[in-house]
Amino acid sequence: MSSRLKVQFNDVVKPELVKEFNYSSVMQAPRLDKIVVNMGVGEAIGNSRYLEDAVKELEILTGQKPVITKAKKSVSNFKLRDGMAIGAKVTLRGEKMYHFFDKLVNIALPRVRDFRGVSNNSFDGRGNYTLGVKEQIIFPEISLDKVNRVRGMDIVIVTTAQTDREAHALLSHLGMPFRK
Repeated sequence: MSSRLKVQFNDVVKPELVKEFNYSSVMQAPRLDKIVVNMGVGEAIGNSRYLEDAVKELEILTGQKPVITKAKKSVSNFKLRDGMAIGAKVTLRGEKMYHFFDKLVNIALPRVRDFRGVSNNSFDGRGNYTLGVKEQIIFPEISLDKVNRVRGMDIVIVTTAQTDREAHALLSHLGMPFRK
């Protein structure tokens, strides 16, 4: 079953992008490549149960098992040793990526308090967009009763766009609510 957003991309967004940027082929039109959802759990140094809870929440949100990320360097001020587990991340591609993006744009972001749109300045210069979320409870799958600690997460949307302008056009056509 194809996601609603993927059908919209193929039928509506791709032709609009080809027309807007005067591409000679539809294959030149930028598209979503992958979405990486990362949750840093610094308090896992003292108690590994925090990391287990974060992994469960990420799995519920994305429908995919997260990979545990480990520290690359030892930092004595943070009591951090090289190789300690300090976070979890998930890389979404294909249908799961489109479902997650659809859920993020249409359900989760509008639930943020005082939401006026996402920043236009979070592009990296190569057509990728990074978004920080302060609370995981904006997603409807996360039950507020079962959350022992409110955590934030980073969401990186990787596109095949060559420039930030192309990526901005792609994401806004897909429904990303940018600030006016």
